[in-house]
Amino acid sequence: MSDSNCQSNFLTPYPPLAESHLSAIPAIPSGLAAEPLQEGGRAGRLLLVDSLEINRRLAKGMLRSAGQYEFFEAATGRAALEILDRQPVDLVIVDLMMPDISGPEFCRRLKSSRKTQLLPILMITSLQGAEHEVLGIDAGADEYLTKPLHPSVLRARVRALLRHKSAIDSLDEAETILFALAQAVEARDSYTAEHCQRLATYSVALGVALGLSRPELVALYRGGFLHDIGKVSIPDSILHGVRHLDEEEWAIMKLHTVRGEEICRPMKTLAPVLPIIRSHHEKWDGSGYPDGLRGENIPLLARILQIVDIFDALITERTYKRAFSVEEATRLLEEEAARGWRDAELVSLFVSLLNRNMLESTASLIDTDWPELSSMLRSLQAMHRNIQGTGVAQVIAMPESVL
Repeated sequence: MSDSNCQSNFLTPYPPLAESHLSAIPAIPSGLAAEPLQEGGRAGRLLLVDSLEINRRLAKGMLRSAGQYEFFEAATGRAALEILDRQPVDLVIVDLMMPDISGPEFCRRLKSSRKTQLLPILMITSLQGAEHEVLGIDAGADEYLTKPLHPSVLRARVRALLRHKSAIDSLDEAETILFALAQAVEARDSYTAEHCQRLATYSVALGVALGLSRPELVALYRGGFLHDIGKVSIPDSILHGVRHLDEEEWAIMKLHTVRGEEICRPMKTLAPVLPIIRSHHEKWDGSGYPDGLRGENIPLLARILQIVDIFDALITERTYKRAFSVEEATRLLEEEAARGWRDAELVSLFVSLLNRNMLESTASLIDTDWPELSSMLRSLQAMHRNIQGTGVAQVIAMPESVL
């Protein structure tokens, strides 16, 4: 389709634009006009993507009467992607037909990127026919409207999409707080620096070797950071004591798995991680805790993380032990498997990967070929650097009675 034909199709449904048209748009009752304000009282940020300025002006006119919005405009898909790369946006309104990147292709690009995959998209077109709507929705558009636009319908759809975005942002913030809390737990002990990061990366590497699905690998990665979050409630005298724990102290220590599960359970997105948090201290022979699970009744992901967790603890210096060599650590793992404590097949695979230096290479491939995990890792590293002296760190230091 030529540019001239594109422009003709865009303009056909609209009468000539004049100031009188914009001023004639009916006002919205004051109660609804306040709704576009996002969390913290800021205006919703809308990105209008349309090759014709006249269409963007008309959309802005319809929406301005509905409340406070901050508008960003782009005449091409590439220009819109550049804006999204540097500017947070709450909603994208995009035309189906654009001169460079089509509307459906633009949607696919946003939904395939971790940074923008949850960004709501409203697609608009002058093309009639259900097949165009199906094309837009299949590509990732969250809503679809056909021109000529009815002002009240456009405003209602925008309000609904912004409400949905606000709810997603709240969940994302809650999840971020949990990860920050997990990093703060790690920060309490200088001997375990970067422990969670190593567990997350190497657990995924072992999962890749087992041929696990991507959702399972994501759960493993998150579990690496969150598995010990329940230790937030364990007093330092127990958590970092230099002597052996007595029976009462050990009972308190073992509660960290249950408390960790309780902390993360309200987050539905973390449901696949809960078995890792609760069961990573179970033993193959049923002598572990908190439920005394035996054999394959122990969730596979928990068994994977457990092996990596034990290995990393063995090769790391602690207040009560020296750092073992890799050879010593693998020998101890194999001895525990022979004793019936660990999944012998998983231990054998893990040792095999270590001996062939495949854990390091697989972990590197994850960072190269899995951008969303690399992005999560960078975010968590930044939180880890900034965690000292924050409110979260102060909460960690509170007495157990407060927690």
